[in-house]
Amino acid sequence: MAVKQTAGRDSLGKFAPKFAELNDDVLFGEVWSREDKLSLRDRSLVTVTALMAQGLTDSSFKYHLMSAKKNGITKTEIAEILTHAAFYAGWPKAWAAFRMATEVWADDAEDLSEKEKYQQSILFPIGAPNDAFAKYFIGQSYLAPLSTSQVGIYNVTFEPKCRNNWHIHNAENGGGQILVCVGGRGYYQEWGKEAVELNPGDVINIPTGIKHWHGAAPDSWFSHLAVEVPGTNTSNEWLEPVSDEDYSKLK
Repeated sequence: MAVKQTAGRDSLGKFAPKFAELNDDVLFGEVWSREDKLSLRDRSLVTVTALMAQGLTDSSFKYHLMSAKKNGITKTEIAEILTHAAFYAGWPKAWAAFRMATEVWADDAEDLSEKEKYQQSILFPIGAPNDAFAKYFIGQSYLAPLSTSQVGIYNVTFEPKCRNNWHIHNAENGGGQILVCVGGRGYYQEWGKEAVELNPGDVINIPTGIKHWHGAAPDSWFSHLAVEVPGTNTSNEWLEPVSDEDYSKLK
């Protein structure tokens, strides 16, 4: 049953009484109350989608998300609704909508996997299992291509304890790699030097010819953007794994 709405009169009753009346008595009092024509759940679905399509992710959008949850739309369903609408309304609008939806459905996070909880904490997608390079990693990594033209940019995500092998970026001219840390906690280490702890916002410039590795901390997921620096005849030279003995020294 629709709840009697007083938000219009509470906020604009003196300044715009007619608008307040239409909001409270017509929109909510008449339209939303016609549950025999369309259920509250479906009206919430329509309203949330329409607001997202306009990019109106303000306090009113949060109110309607809360109403959608109260009207029976589950976390799984709102995720599917916003994902579907993203292809028609626009990807940036979906990102803004998801940020607010994760707050509203935060109490439902108990049933999420650690990977799903981590995905909610970062801006970029985790992507698919990094199967093509799995033989060069200890543990599971994931890869999400963000740009494959002009300059290659990939979001690389490591589960806890995952790290790649020692390796070297080679090139005749230019080349190398830039790491931009975007989530969790990890490490970067050059051969013969101490490992450097990495946190969101940290940037690592890796020249060509430097033997190094990078990956997650033992107790944390970790993500960085890997920016491929353009060069001539660039290649990766994969070397031995980072030993458990050396990795166990990290905290």
